[in-house]
Amino acid sequence: MTPAGDKTRIAACSCGAVTLELTGKPIVAATCYCHSCQQAGRAFAALPGAPAVVGADGGTPYVLMRKDRIEWLSGSGALDEHRLTPESPTRRFVARCCHSPIALEFTKGHWLSVYSDRIAAEERPAAEMRTIVGDRPEGVELTDDIPNYAAPSGKFLWRLLTAWAAMGFRAPPIEKTAGYQGERR
Repeated sequence: MTPAGDKTRIAACSCGAVTLELTGKPIVAATCYCHSCQQAGRAFAALPGAPAVVGADGGTPYVLMRKDRIEWLSGSGALDEHRLTPESPTRRFVARCCHSPIALEFTKGHWLSVYSDRIAAEERPAAEMRTIVGDRPEGVELTDDIPNYAAPSGKFLWRLLTAWAAMGFRAPPIEKTAGYQGERR
């Protein structure tokens, strides 16, 4: 199903009870500076023993993967859903066992944004761009080692579109991904 030679990575919570297999090339590796990611990151950091997901610069690094290239290997039933508001179109998944944020899903989207730090450092793709940088905390200066975009760039959107086309324009809910055993909360 996946082209030969594509890399497989494992994303896991801090204690290793929740694991997710990511197969193939990511859509993109990016760092998001939006207010919502910062707000969710602060809420997660308040949980006992939770690892930080927001950097000192206000950015949250993600690896975006097509949903047809992920498989829950273990612990998907131990995930809690977190929404900033009840009507929010995004939901974040946090492992109950160790309060590790695992991923963010745009519920109508065809991809899953996995928190980069859930992937071992030696396997983690480097960020290719920063997005929504206008929302970064006051006084934070960003380097120009990778592109800094005020909004999702054309390159970012093109990659999402081409990934969606490769999936036959399907956008399955996370509950339909291989190995998912959780209940929607």
